[in-house]
Amino acid sequence: MELSAGIKASLAGRYAAALFDLASEAGTVTAVESDLDKLDSALRESAELRALITNPEISRNQIGSVMAGLGDHLGLTELTRHFLGVLAENRRVSALPGMIRAFTTIAAAQRGEVQAEVASAHALTDEQIATLEGKLRAREGRTVKLKSRVDPDLLGGLVVTIGSQRIDSSIRTRLNSLAQAMKSA
Repeated sequence: MELSAGIKASLAGRYAAALFDLASEAGTVTAVESDLDKLDSALRESAELRALITNPEISRNQIGSVMAGLGDHLGLTELTRHFLGVLAENRRVSALPGMIRAFTTIAAAQRGEVQAEVASAHALTDEQIATLEGKLRAREGRTVKLKSRVDPDLLGGLVVTIGSQRIDSSIRTRLNSLAQAMKSA
């Protein structure tokens, strides 16, 4: 499996690649990916958890206890719990969000998929997501795994991110472009 140099070079990418290798050997890639989705959701939903993992005043033992408790609470696999313990011991828990993204990218590449994120002003229906996945699959020439999120600041339209490419058809961007054109005139 060929990974991009960016993933390999980053701290988060190296940890994610090591976790992926261990999960591959154990045959638990899907389970670990599910665990990381749970962790990602917990981090997105809890400002306190995000603040805690980035607080340099928290000791290794304290963050280790928090990670162990989080593993119990979320019902994570043994490999993921051990991984969180290693992160706590090495004081790398603050990089967890990047590691989750890198692991997801590595796992998708191994399956021949490409990850994409779509931001919209309002929640998309299942039919709209399926249509968008079909159009992106035709554009990319491979399976597209789409994650959607709501960003009310967009006002309308979509912002699709595939790897380092961004397709921005949001009303906010159009209004900003119009404002810039009016200033120049």
